[in-house]
Amino acid sequence: MPNDELLDEYDFSQLSGGVRGKYVERYQQGTNLVLLDPDVARAFPTQESVNEALRLLIQISERLRE
Repeated sequence: MPNDELLDEYDFSQLSGGVRGKYVERYQQGTNLVLLDPDVARAFPTQESVNEALRLLIQISERLRE
C-alpha cells in the first residue's frame, strides 16, 4: 500500500476556509479546457507550445484567405 496521506473519507464539516460555490459563476460561463490525444500531447507538452502552434495556424489561415 502506498504511503499517502489521503483518507478514504473526509468530514467536510471539520474543514475550515472553504467557500461553497466559489467558482460556480465562472463555471456556468463555460470552460475552454480541452483534452489532447496522447500523440498531440507528446508533440506539444506545454500550454505555451500549444498556444504557439495554434497562433501560427491562425496566421497561416488568415494569409490564405487574403
